[in-house]
Formats: sequence, structure tokens, C-alpha cells
Amino acid sequence: MRPSIQLLGPDLIGRILSEAFELLMNPGVRVGSATVELLRSAGVDVTVAEKVADHLADHDGVAHIPEPLVRRCLASVPRDFHLYNRKGEKTVHYGGDDVHFDPGSCCVQMLDPDTMEARLSETRDLVRIVQVTEMLPQFAAQSTAVVCNDAGNDLPSAIGDLYRLFIVLQHSDKPVVTGSFSASGLEGMIDLLAADSGGLDKLRRQPRAVFDVCPSPPLNWSEFGSHNLLDLARAGVPAEIVSMPLAGGTAPVTLAGSVTQHAAEALAGITLHQLAGPGSPIVWGGAPAIFDMRTGGAPMGAVETAMLNLACAEVGKHLGLPTHAYLVATDSKFVDAQAGAESARSAMLGALAGINMISGAGMLESLACHSVEKLVMDAEWIASAQRLARGIEVHGGELPGHTLATAMFAQTGLSGEFLQLKETRALFRQEQYLPSSLIDRSARGSEPPSDVFTRARARVDQLVGKYRKPSLPEDVLQKFQAILNREAGKARAAAAASEKLSISSS
Repeated sequence: MRPSIQLLGPDLIGRILSEAFELLMNPGVRVGSATVELLRSAGVDVTVAEKVADHLADHDGVAHIPEPLVRRCLASVPRDFHLYNRKGEKTVHYGGDDVHFDPGSCCVQMLDPDTMEARLSETRDLVRIVQVTEMLPQFAAQSTAVVCNDAGNDLPSAIGDLYRLFIVLQHSDKPVVTGSFSASGLEGMIDLLAADSGGLDKLRRQPRAVFDVCPSPPLNWSEFGSHNLLDLARAGVPAEIVSMPLAGGTAPVTLAGSVTQHAAEALAGITLHQLAGPGSPIVWGGAPAIFDMRTGGAPMGAVETAMLNLACAEVGKHLGLPTHAYLVATDSKFVDAQAGAESARSAMLGALAGINMISGAGMLESLACHSVEKLVMDAEWIASAQRLARGIEVHGGELPGHTLATAMFAQTGLSGEFLQLKETRALFRQEQYLPSSLIDRSARGSEPPSDVFTRARARVDQLVGKYRKPSLPEDVLQKFQAILNREAGKARAAAAASEKLSISSS
């Protein structure tokens, strides 16, 4: 039996979805101009104003999306799909209760293990994270984990998302969880993946990456978010909705209320996505959190934040959709006991909830900072969570004569010499997770004493030492560089045109 955890009963899920459908009609959902005609062609009432409010762009609108349309769009979403590695092998299964982990994404800082201070993250940090992730079987996928603040010397910041994917694809064969934070940046990223996969058709059949796409709470699918959803759907590249209600801040203070807002934002995104590309894969994901009334922050290590993520995923599972959540993170600024406790707890909970992709490993300081030392520690918590999720197995099943213990006692009697049995040698690796040297189980005095961070540093060096960079064909590398140069040129031209327009306006 697979152990599991549930926070919501069927009646409460029904109420959450009922109110989510109500919210889609009243007050409705803010949408970018890219979606207005698409929604109207589907019969949706979209109110458009030149300036709805100061914080909304020109021609944004409010869509009032009826439940029957949403349900039709839900019906066309694939109930599962796979991500593939570079060899064309199925590596990640989105669907059912299968659980996978990837490192957290988009940190702007890195914890320096020498000074224990956070500094701006750089390309070398991303490469090191990718190298370590590639060597750890606990991570089924890579991520574009940190912002490369040093890339701006040679490349426009506008193509930072493309550059991060460019780095990851050169150093990893695993699938990638990534995303674009601009409407213009997505095309180049899809072109990179297509060059790596052998063409757009091959990429559609065997996707190498899933793209996070984020609404802005509350109930706002912004211009670039809307645009990315539509482009991903039309390209057939998997999208992962990452709705981020902040309970008590940008969402109702109650956990149930925030889960309801999350459901409304996800349902709106799925509707936009499926109208643009029916049958294109999309994930019911998110990174909800509570708003800490003392600090004004979003504590990603709080148990209530974990509860929100589990509950949101539970609603997605009720709808039969692939799921995602942000867990295995901490609010600590160091790789310490708090980081271990918060990260291990949420890794266990996420695995028991059967969430398909769990992001967040390696992240400190409420997702602001990354640590490769924490990443290898998190791999141990993840391995333990994966072992727990397998549950207690009966080896031999219903075979005639099979017993749980009596047959082994028949061999040993009361001697207790189970270590000598062939069953022990055959089964102990299946029954027990054997941690790396990072976890200290030695007897006192048998090994020089050390703290876990010291052991984590040694583990990182060990993994990097064993890492071997993938050997990519020269023509693929040339395509990568050509795409990077092309997008950099477009970004520079756009920046120059914007600067010229600004000067002429003034």
C-alpha cells in the first residue's frame, strides 16, 4: 500500500471549485491584450478599457469566463505526459501519483561557502548546480536555477532566461524545468530546445522541458503571462501554471480561501491555454505561501505554506490533472538545522501527497538565495521521502509458500543470525535507503568528527569531480550560439529603439 496524505475532503473540494467558478465570472480575471480576441471568439465577455487602473497596461481587460467553457477546456487537457532526456528516453512522468524533484529556479543570489554570505549569482554558479544535479539520481530534472548576473557584460539582460537555458542544455542530458519572464524571450528558448531535440516536430513529440508560467495575484493573467501561455500551447511545449497566492497579502487569509483563488487562477490559465492549443500539455502547479504578519515576508518553510501547496495540488488531482508544487525550501539564511527541518518536512509531505513535480531544493532565504551545499543535503531528504512513499512492500507477493518472517526463522531458529541469510543479502538494498557519506551514521571515534555543512562541501566536490560534460554535436552547438546571437541582436535593437523613442518624447 502506498502511504498518502490528504487535507481536503470531497465536500470541501467541491466548495472550492464552485467558488472558483464564481470568481471567474465575478469579479472576473484580468487578461492581457493578446488573449482578448481569442476569448471573445469563444463567447467570453471581455471588458476592455484604455486604462482600467494605473497598474494595468493599455488595452488590458477583464474577462468573465463561464463555467461551461472552462469545463470544456479542462476536458481537452492531457491527463498525463512525459518529459524526455537527450537520449529520447522517458524520464519524468507527469500524472497519477508519480513524484519527481528538481532544484528551485530563478534565485538572484548564491550562498558563498567560504564567507557564508549571500552574493550575486553568476554563470559559474549555475554550471556548478547543473553539474551536481546531473550526478544526483534524486533529481529527475534540471532547472534554470539562478540568474547569471555576470552575463550582462556581454549580453542584454532581456535575454537572461534564454542564456540560462543555453548554459543548462550544454551541461546536462536531463529534462529541464524553465520559464521565460518576458513575452519576447520565449521564441528563442523554444528554438534552443528544438535545435537540441532535432526540430520542432520532435520537440512536440518528445518534450525536453516544461515552462513555468505565472499569473499575478489576485486573478491577473498579465500581458507576458498570457502571451507565453498561448505561444506554448501553439508550439505543443508543456506549460506549468505557477499560481502564487499569498494568504493574507494578495489572497484571502484563510488557507481554504487562498486555495480557492489558486484554483480560479489555474482554471483561467487552462482556459486560455486550451483555447489556443487544444490537447497541449499543461500542469496544475503553484507556489502559494502565507503572508507573515510579523515580518511582511512569504515564509516558504512554514508548515502552512506546505499545507497550501498540498491542498492546491489535491484540487488539481481531483480534476485528474498533472500537478506541481514549490517545497523543499527554507527561510533560513544558512544551511543549518532550521534549513534541514523545514526542507525535510516539506519533501516528506510532498512525496506523500503524490505531487508530480516538486521544485525548490537548494533554496534558502524564502527563495532568494541558492546553495549547492543545501542541494546535496536536500537530495538526502528527498531520497528518504521517496523511500517512505514506496511504503512497506511484501516480497514474493502471493506466491505459494511465501511468508513474511516464518521461513527465515525456520533457517535461523532463535540464533538471530539473519545477517547470514541469502534473503538478507538479496533484499537489504531494496528495503533500506543507504545514504551518502553526507549523513553521519558512524560510531563515535571511528571517523574524524565533522559538521554536516563540511560534509556537504566535500560531497559537492566529489560529485563535481565525477561529472563529465555531455558531448554535443558541433552543428548543435553552432545552432545554440547562432540563436543566442540572434536574440541578443534583437534585444539590443529593441533597447535602442526604446531609448530613441524616449529621447524624442522628452
